[in-house]
Amino acid sequence: MSEPPGRTHGAADGAGGAKQSREELGVMNGFAGLRVLALESRRAPELAKLIKTYGGQPIVAPAIREVALESNKEALAFAAGLLAGDFDMVIFLTGVGARALLGFVETSYRREEYIAALQRVKIVARGPKPVAALRELAVTPSITVPEPNTWREILRALDEAGNSAVELRLRGARGARVTRVPVYRWALPEDLAPLRAAVKALAGGEIDVALFTTGVQVAHLFQVAAEMHLKESVRHGFHHTLVASIGPTTSEELLRRGIRADLEPSHPKMGFLVKETAEQAAELLRRKRLRSASA
Repeated sequence: MSEPPGRTHGAADGAGGAKQSREELGVMNGFAGLRVLALESRRAPELAKLIKTYGGQPIVAPAIREVALESNKEALAFAAGLLAGDFDMVIFLTGVGARALLGFVETSYRREEYIAALQRVKIVARGPKPVAALRELAVTPSITVPEPNTWREILRALDEAGNSAVELRLRGARGARVTRVPVYRWALPEDLAPLRAAVKALAGGEIDVALFTTGVQVAHLFQVAAEMHLKESVRHGFHHTLVASIGPTTSEELLRRGIRADLEPSHPKMGFLVKETAEQAAELLRRKRLRSASA
């Protein structure tokens, strides 16, 4: 997450210090009272606090819930294959998934066996969160996928690693045999009241800025909107709402729903998303609403 702007300086800093203080205060009040919708679940309190820090009115409506799979058949089959030496490479997409997989594996195998097996193969981590989860197991990735950490960067990283190290080359022209190991699924929240209220607010033009941190939030928002017979009204509401997406995969999901993201942060992290949206919100929203009015 990005660091907040530094402390303001007193009059003893002179004119330069006073100018810096005004600029920093302007950034911290960047949302200037705008109504900011956030569909985050796990980090909802943190995101609401960030929005307030930058002068916005947070409207938090959790849109997703992580549900562990009832059956761990695939996870245990993977563990058996890993211990038997059937895999050359393991790709971890999320930190949550890495930890959930460990929980499943430990129901049938010793943790030390599993860690030792991971250390014998090439490990790919899709960004800092799986890297952190693997560090807890003393497992160091052979490849860490760079930002914005989408499937495109995964393939590019594999290609580049294969070109520089024979042992990391995929068999054939990307001809690897892939085994998918699901460990959790995304579901709607148990309490849908906040999400339904958000749908009504978007449809009624009562939201100024919408922040999306994953494509699943987009899918669930429109699923609930369809159930409420408000899907087209929500789509129309986005014509007057600034849409900020954390990265390309989320932007693609928005585009599939007919919504173009107005902003992606310089780094796909929540702090950068809020800070850079706050900095640009007033001007981007003004332009968007002018275009909508003249259309």
